[in-house]
Amino acid sequence: MYLLCVIGNIFITAIVCLNPQLHTPMYYFLCNLTVLDIIYVSVILPKLMAVTITGDIRISYPECFAQVFFYVFCIGTEFFILASMAYDRYMAICAPLHYMLFMNPKTCVALSVSSFSLGLLNSLLHTLLICVLQFCNSHDINNFYCDMISLLALSTTDTRSHKIFLFFELSVIFLVQFILIIISYIFIFAAILKIRSSGGRMKAFSSCISHLITVILFYGPSLILYMKTKGSKEQDTLLSMLYLVVVPMLNPLVYSLRNKEVWEATVMLKKKILRSSLVG
Repeated sequence: MYLLCVIGNIFITAIVCLNPQLHTPMYYFLCNLTVLDIIYVSVILPKLMAVTITGDIRISYPECFAQVFFYVFCIGTEFFILASMAYDRYMAICAPLHYMLFMNPKTCVALSVSSFSLGLLNSLLHTLLICVLQFCNSHDINNFYCDMISLLALSTTDTRSHKIFLFFELSVIFLVQFILIIISYIFIFAAILKIRSSGGRMKAFSSCISHLITVILFYGPSLILYMKTKGSKEQDTLLSMLYLVVVPMLNPLVYSLRNKEVWEATVMLKKKILRSSLVG
């Protein structure tokens, strides 16, 4: 599953980079998502495989804090990138005549840089808060990776302020971005319903279906994981595995199987490679 995730995301990135017809804002943000998916699965899954093979369940403090930093950075940044993609789809469908004016390369880069900067700042704050905690008693993490909730539960320090900050941060970053995406799609669906021809409605809807599926896959498990009542260790592990492994693996499939432009770009790339090999 790890190899499928990495290879699939690299494949999507390569297809987008090598085909000029895919050099659009939507695929630019998609490449941002693929990079983030590769980073955070590479931080967590190789360690999990090493534990499974060797049976050594220990993890050092630097490794644990590195997992916290990169996981929070990638997940937080993905929230902003998905919101940027929703804004891109909103402009493409609701204001097509002004689309290239508002979604120019400078705007796309600004949205991307802002997303990564906010994700980095958020990750630094969380990692610093975790670093100052004391762990004097149990060191058994109730998960297969170092997540903030498990570390807060292990700490002997008073973590009430940390939990309040975590709740506030989740509310601001998680829910605000989610609400913005919902509002964008309300306007998108309203604009699609105003299109008279069924073919035009299907074409407009198909242009945002891949992003909508990605949002559902990304937000669905995370909503259940962080907002459910306290459950068993097996339930938490299953939800974490679904969130950290299955979703990044499915994203390339969603954007390749459900997207005609990616299929056409793949076929064209194969033809170019075949022609170059024949000429050579």
